[in-house]
Amino acid sequence: MAQPKVEIYTKMFCGYCARAKALLDAKGVDYTEYDVTMGGPERRAMLERKPDAVTVPQIFIDDVAIGGSDDLAALDRAGKLDALLGL
Repeated sequence: MAQPKVEIYTKMFCGYCARAKALLDAKGVDYTEYDVTMGGPERRAMLERKPDAVTVPQIFIDDVAIGGSDDLAALDRAGKLDALLGL
């Protein structure tokens, strides 16, 4: 099973972003990170994908919005994250 495409929108000095990336790193998952600290096209792309996004990180797995760090951790605690990640 191929690993799904994982994308995460982050900002510098964001503890929640660091926590989400650490969880993905611990699972050995490759992901694409978009830094939206200064706004720009990456932030516009994030808002096009998830118009109600007001916080970072915003995490997408195979183009499905998962939510933020707490949502990612909740999926992991519920035993659902590994399946989403193809692990």
